[in-house]
Amino acid sequence: MFDGRFRSGVDRAVRPVGSALRRTGLAPDHLTALGLALAFPTAWAIATGRLGLGLGLLIASAVPDLLDGALAKASGRASPRGAFFDSVCDRVTDTLVLGSMAWYLQDQHRGHLALLPVAVLGVSLLVSYERAKAESLGFSARGGLMERAERIVVLCAALAFSFLMIPLLWLMLGLTTVTAVQRFVMVWRQANEAGHGPPPAERKVFVRRAGFDRHATGMESPAVAARWRAWREANGWVPRSERYAGGSRRAGATARWQERRQARIARLADADADGDRAVAAPLRRRPGTRRP
Repeated sequence: MFDGRFRSGVDRAVRPVGSALRRTGLAPDHLTALGLALAFPTAWAIATGRLGLGLGLLIASAVPDLLDGALAKASGRASPRGAFFDSVCDRVTDTLVLGSMAWYLQDQHRGHLALLPVAVLGVSLLVSYERAKAESLGFSARGGLMERAERIVVLCAALAFSFLMIPLLWLMLGLTTVTAVQRFVMVWRQANEAGHGPPPAERKVFVRRAGFDRHATGMESPAVAARWRAWREANGWVPRSERYAGGSRRAGATARWQERRQARIARLADADADGDRAVAAPLRRRPGTRRP
């Protein structure tokens, strides 16, 4: 929900900050690592019951995570490696914060309530996995009621108003579950529109060769397809459509058979015209039969 409605406005607001940070010589990975480093004292403060300090540290760890993207765009350093590093750090931070909340609830309430943050963490990781898997298959799984930005806001509210922590965690669990269902339905519909059957990454391709079937599985993403194309070109592989004159093996064999048949008919006509029975007799026999 945040990405869909407020992302463009936030990007415009932090763009000048990213330009200012570019002049300091910092790299986007430095900000990402700083946010991860601040997650450890945040978890310690929450687990030991220092919720006010934990709130301040959680906000401080969220700020570098907000600015690293702006710095990457301003400095032209946006890369898949940075996006991967940022995503992994986000998952580690979520695990530390929600794990420390489980530790805090175990000390304060003694019971099954300590499993509530663990359940929120599990569903949150499912939401992130759905998006990552969908994008690897060429689909989109963005959006939902409770993405990471919304979860950070609710966690800050739970730390600021500790008497509402448990109801807010229940609310977060419910909305995160709804988000997981929303993304599942979203990807399911896109897959149906793309065609029935298994996804491209797991589809088996059957090839008939010399009377037996061989199958191979592999990613059909553009990057993998480009690498296979480059390998085939480097090894002199010729597509089947170009290998045979008729566009396929059967059409090529038919064309060659027609050429041999026309040549045999022409030789037979010449032999009949010359009256050479020794040459004409074998040509009249059906190919593959024995001499009577």
